[in-house]
Amino acid sequence: MMSASAFARRAGVAALVLALLGAFGWVLFRTGPLAPIRVTTVQVEEGALAPALFGIGTVEARRSYLIGPTAAGRVRRVAVDVGDTVAAGQVLAEMDPVDLDERRAALDASIARAGSLVAGAEAQLRDADARQTLATINARRYVELGGGDFVSASVVEAKLQERISAEAGQRAAEAGLAGARQDRARLVAERDALIRQKHTLSLLAPANGVVVGRDAEPGSTVIAGQAVLRLIEPASLWVRVRIDQGRSVGLATGLPAQVVLRANPARPVPGKVVRVEPVSDSVTEERVALVAFDAVPAGVAVGELAEVTLALPAAQAGLLLPNASIKHRGGTAGVWVNAADGLRFVPVRPGMAGLDGQVRVSGELRAGDRVIVHSEKEIDAGSRIQVVDRLVGGGS
Repeated sequence: MMSASAFARRAGVAALVLALLGAFGWVLFRTGPLAPIRVTTVQVEEGALAPALFGIGTVEARRSYLIGPTAAGRVRRVAVDVGDTVAAGQVLAEMDPVDLDERRAALDASIARAGSLVAGAEAQLRDADARQTLATINARRYVELGGGDFVSASVVEAKLQERISAEAGQRAAEAGLAGARQDRARLVAERDALIRQKHTLSLLAPANGVVVGRDAEPGSTVIAGQAVLRLIEPASLWVRVRIDQGRSVGLATGLPAQVVLRANPARPVPGKVVRVEPVSDSVTEERVALVAFDAVPAGVAVGELAEVTLALPAAQAGLLLPNASIKHRGGTAGVWVNAADGLRFVPVRPGMAGLDGQVRVSGELRAGDRVIVHSEKEIDAGSRIQVVDRLVGGGS
């Protein structure tokens, strides 16, 4: 017969085993693989969406200038430095004229000589005119005398030949005068071009602006078109912003913008879209828009990063859901609805989205339906779920 102490031990062991089995079952069905999937839900509501576009951009200058010579040469002087404010027409730098003065003196001498040649050609033309006039008169007289048989035919022919020779000499004198005048005009044009070339040796500011680059120093040799200084107009600063192509519906000129500069994030700067580039970036899949400031803020720097928010026209009221609640199943977009009879997948058509993550949807949903937003793992129609306020380590 079993003693009381042995029975008590067996009863204690049995109670311990039952407790362990109960604990194992609780773990299995509450936190183990058979536990319900914890999810967060949201109620479908009807409301109006405040659509907007967002992008990152950089501050650029719409009007910038590269100041350099039109011919190769050596820099003689640079009068300004980076950060200096300059006025239109101000001398920024000068190039070394090298032999331009000597070449101009040589052209002046050539022009004077050409003037003398023109004067000589004019005198020759006057002499040829006189000879031609005299030869014409003599030829006419001898033709009349020859008609009365007062002189022989050979004398008449000689006078006619003299007239022809005088006319040829006149034409030659006219051609010589024209050539002399053309040579003088060519030399004058070369001198004027040399004078203009010398004027270009002074590099002038084309507009009021700020010097942002000094690329050559005195003594440096630069080629034609190479920049010595770089200049921008501060009033022409704008932001080149990039926006995801997939979220760029509604992007157009005239949209109001709020620009948050990286250097001053606490003070947004108003602006508007003034241009939408017709060519998108096929590599980054972005569209490019240019946003001008309503008033250029003080201290803004070219190349500074900026966050740009573009306000789109107000959208019509509709059903709103968080973007995270939209899933894709077999290529169909939809949401999981926690209905009284269990989970069911309801197809929806996402529409315009707001920057707060809300999306306007259409389909078979109704206001008041409970839609699953986040879940610990993938779910299906037969999943057991537990609705919680917040997932561990996740958002509600």
